[in-house]
Amino acid sequence: MNILFITSNRVGDAVLSTGLLASLVDRYPDARFTIACGPYAAGLFRGVPRLDQLIVMEKKSWNRHWIALWKAVIGTRWDLIVDLRNSIVPKFLRATQRATPTRKTGKHKVMENATALALDPPPPPRLWTDAEAERNAARILPAARPLLALGPAANWPVKQWPIERYAALAKKLTSPGSPLAGASVIIIADAHERAQVTPLLQSIAPDKRVEVIGNDLLTVAACLKQCRLFVGNDSGLMHVAAAMGTPTLGLFGPGYEDIYGPWGPDCTFIRTPESRETLLARLPDLSAKEPNLMGGLTVDRVFEAARGLLSRAP
Repeated sequence: MNILFITSNRVGDAVLSTGLLASLVDRYPDARFTIACGPYAAGLFRGVPRLDQLIVMEKKSWNRHWIALWKAVIGTRWDLIVDLRNSIVPKFLRATQRATPTRKTGKHKVMENATALALDPPPPPRLWTDAEAERNAARILPAARPLLALGPAANWPVKQWPIERYAALAKKLTSPGSPLAGASVIIIADAHERAQVTPLLQSIAPDKRVEVIGNDLLTVAACLKQCRLFVGNDSGLMHVAAAMGTPTLGLFGPGYEDIYGPWGPDCTFIRTPESRETLLARLPDLSAKEPNLMGGLTVDRVFEAARGLLSRAP
C-alpha cells in the first residue's frame, strides 16, 4: 500500500498533523509512506516508520514547487493521498482515495486535521525519533538530574515573553523547596536566535545550564522527551514538546490558543490578562520600550501555572 502525505512547511502545523499520520501508520502496518513538506519541518519526519521518501518542497515563484512535487510522484499509483494543504496536485495523480480536511472550522488544528479521515476522537500528535537523535540527546543531557526545558524564542517577536522573565522563572522553579529544585535548565533555540537568548544563558550557572541551540529537530525532540517540564512561547517548539509527551506550558498573548494551544493530557497554556484583540490593537504603536505584547504575563502567574501542571502530570 502506498500513501502520500502532504503536510505543512511550518514546524508547528507539521507537528499538529502527525497524529493523523500516526493513525495511518498504526492502521496500515504494511503501508509505505511518502511525505512531502517544506524544508523547515522536514527533519521532523526522518524517523517515520516505513518511510520510502521524504520530499522537501522548497518554495518557488509562481507555485512551481507544486509542479515539482507532481513530477516527483506522478509515476506512482497511490492507494491514499492525504493532502493537508488542500492543493490541486492530488487531482492530477492516480489514486484510489484522496483525503483533505475541512478548512477554517474554528476548532483546534488537531481536530481540523482529523476531519480529513473523519477520526473522532482526533489522534494526538506523535513524533518518531531515530537512533542518531537518541545518541545526540544522550551526549547533550546531564545524567541523574531533573530537567527543565525553556523555549524563549518565537517566529514573531511580539509573541516572545520577555527574556529576563524566563531567567526569573528558571531561578524560581529550580531553587530549594521549589518543584524542580536542583534541576538543570535546558535552553532551546535555533542558531540564529543565540544572541536573543544570551541573557538567559548568562543568568544560569554553567553547571546547571544545557544549551540545545542549532540542533536538528529530532535531536531537540529526543532531548525534550527526557524533560520534566517545558515552558515556552507560542511556537513550533512548544508543539514538539507536547508531541513527545513532555508536560508543556505554552505562553500566549496575541496568538490563538483555541486553535494552536499545546495538545495533550499533560499540556496547558496561560495567556496575558489582556485579550487577543486588545493586544493586536496595540501593534502599530510598538516601540523599543514595548518590544512585544507579552508584558502583562507575570513571573508569578507562570510559576503557579507550572507548579499546577507539575502537580498533576505523571
